[in-house]
Amino acid sequence: MIVKIYTTGWCFPCKNAKKLLSDYGVPYEELNIEELGMTRNDLYDLTGGRTVPQIIINENVIGGFDDLFALHQSGDLDGLLDVSD
Repeated sequence: MIVKIYTTGWCFPCKNAKKLLSDYGVPYEELNIEELGMTRNDLYDLTGGRTVPQIIINENVIGGFDDLFALHQSGDLDGLLDVSD
């Protein structure tokens, strides 16, 4: 499984997304767009979104933290991450 999170250093929802994934015990690759010199347009070209975080699980764009949390609340995130309680 490959999980990528596009973030910035000041983004509170990014921190929440990383914590949620860590709570699942899922490793992820964090890509700080500021450190990489990426623009919001570059991010849009990769993910279809301009806001951070942008989360990708196995090449499927999930969206931002609200989208990730909705998947968590519905129980669908377990299947995407291939984890079970």
